[in-house]
Amino acid sequence: MEDAGSLLVIVDAANVVGSVPDGWWRDRRGAAERLRDHLAAQGVPGHEGPVEIVLVVEGAARGVEPVPGVRVAAAPGSGDDHMVALVAEAGDRPVLVVTADRATSACRTTVPTTRSPSATSS
Repeated sequence: MEDAGSLLVIVDAANVVGSVPDGWWRDRRGAAERLRDHLAAQGVPGHEGPVEIVLVVEGAARGVEPVPGVRVAAAPGSGDDHMVALVAEAGDRPVLVVTADRATSACRTTVPTTRSPSATSS
């Protein structure tokens, strides 16, 4: 992970691409790559300062490569479980989790800040 003072943004690729009915189900990996590229180009709207973006992929989207500005983390099992583990590893670092999963975003003791997918996708 990067600087402990930078914002860590963990993005649930499956939930974010699934929030836009654009045919993503025909090419899940391609949809995750488009999201990755969008995040690399746009960053985090409204946020000033250093940021580390981690795109969590699972299932058919595993194998998506990182690009400058976006680290890709392939979940060995559940993407939700992997995101919770990444938040726990962050310690006191500021964290923003982007997911539509109510169970994950309800874990306030583990996931301190959540944002809806519409705030990230175009």
